[in-house]
Amino acid sequence: MSVIRSCLESVRSQVQQCANGRNINLVAVSKFHPVEQLMEAYEAGQRHFGENYMQEFLVKAELMPKDIQWHFIGNMQSQKCKKIASVKNLYAIETIDNEKKARLVNQAREAIQTPLRVYVQINTSGEPNKAGVMPSEALDLCKVVQSLEYLRLQGLMTIGSISHSQLQDQNPDFQLLSDLRLKLQAELNSPLELSMGMSSDFPLAIKYGSDSVRVGSSIFGSRPEEKPKSVVSSN
Repeated sequence: MSVIRSCLESVRSQVQQCANGRNINLVAVSKFHPVEQLMEAYEAGQRHFGENYMQEFLVKAELMPKDIQWHFIGNMQSQKCKKIASVKNLYAIETIDNEKKARLVNQAREAIQTPLRVYVQINTSGEPNKAGVMPSEALDLCKVVQSLEYLRLQGLMTIGSISHSQLQDQNPDFQLLSDLRLKLQAELNSPLELSMGMSSDFPLAIKYGSDSVRVGSSIFGSRPEEKPKSVVSSN
């Protein structure tokens, strides 16, 4: 058994143990890792993969099997929205944080006549360098997304602070997003999923109600510090 397959099975087991019977979506975060490593996870049955950078995502989406369900989980510049959203087997964009991006993504999906799931990204930690809309502005943005024909509001996403991710028993970022979901579901009269939790804290995120966890290093190992020159391994 390959190392990646073994790590993937270990993460799946942990997710299942924490889920208490709920269905949790595991997104394998594959940024900076070559296609060969992603294919090891694919051959082990993994279908949901997450990418952070447009160019790397576009190349991998072209090279890899078309039944992969891609999640774009990186900070998305407005001028890149249409290229990202035009990939037909894109499952979801998880980083919608303003109305302009929502409308650009909607235009791209209208062009291919296929609706797209999106998450509204929330800045739960209040850090000025973090992407995401502030919680007090989330309702207005969710209403915009709901009004757009080719977008489907799937839920809320957050990347909490590093310090909070190291806590063992509680996480203020997860608590805030969980509370916000309850409030917004009542306001919008629509169910919302939560995407929160990464390699260091996904078990706790699931306990706070996360429906989707984004796990990278626990599956693929430590990633390179720089973007790869090629997404294809030289081996």
